[in-house]
Amino acid sequence: MTSHSISDSADMAASRSRADALASFKTGDTIFQWMTYLAAACVLLVLGGIIVSLFFGAWPAISTFGLDFLTTQRWAPNARPQAVLGGLGPIYGTLVTSVIALIIAAPVGLGIAVFLTELCPQWLRRPIGVAVELLAGIPSIIYGIWGFFVLGPWLADTIEPAIANAFEGVPILGALFDGPASNLSIFNASLVLAIMILPFVTAIARDVFSTVPPVLKEAAYGLGCTRWEVVRHVVLPFTRVGVIGGIMLALGRALGETMAVTFVIGNSFRISGSIFAPGTTISAAIASEFAESRDLHQSALILLGLLLFVLTFFVLAAARLMLMRLERKQGA
Repeated sequence: MTSHSISDSADMAASRSRADALASFKTGDTIFQWMTYLAAACVLLVLGGIIVSLFFGAWPAISTFGLDFLTTQRWAPNARPQAVLGGLGPIYGTLVTSVIALIIAAPVGLGIAVFLTELCPQWLRRPIGVAVELLAGIPSIIYGIWGFFVLGPWLADTIEPAIANAFEGVPILGALFDGPASNLSIFNASLVLAIMILPFVTAIARDVFSTVPPVLKEAAYGLGCTRWEVVRHVVLPFTRVGVIGGIMLALGRALGETMAVTFVIGNSFRISGSIFAPGTTISAAIASEFAESRDLHQSALILLGLLLFVLTFFVLAAARLMLMRLERKQGA
């Protein structure tokens, strides 16, 4: 065999080995690609399955009550000849408690984040940060027990009477804070919710505040700006997309909270103009009554779950659209 034929055979063997290696790489790439497709499809399948199962479970209530379910306050599963079930009370309680909790938690959480990133001494940052993260790790039922035995009685004995007396006779606010003080009320549930979502607002705001380039803040300080002006005109505008995203995430968490709210809200389907009165939320109503429900009553509770799903979806979708608009403005 000549040297040329030997070299040709070696070149052919090397080419075949390279082709085999490329084919194996391509096969591995294809397998990995389909695995990722399958993982993404599983999310959509699970989401679709949840929606379909909720819809079929809620159909008896939908066909019986129709749109009146959204405008009826009375909840009487044992009424004769047919149960009278309306979801207005739980829907109202869900929205009110979540909004009040967000009004309380958002400014406090942003204030903590500003303190940690702009004002806090270095040796104190880690302990406070760990404490905030621990708040997020406490089980919700612990918050409920604490709210029922500690926070609720303290609010009923001290805070709520003082607020009611301070706003007595004031238009709108007087009615909002009217009524006898109680340790089971919408206000108590809102405060517990605010404490529960506070870590989400704080952690996300702290992380996005840390991404602000130091040169921007130093330039503002060099122009004579105060810390408040730096935070207001530099830090917040630079991070507003992340801050709004964190707030919306906290709102989604508040809308679906169950056990802690069930302990302290009073589970009353009656709507009152006072936030010191008992109320209920969609999650609390389902948790407290589903085990003993059947037939049309159970279907109505599933319909409440479907409404909560739709409500949360629209809130998160609206938040996403808002963030997209802000990102487009920043790009422009």
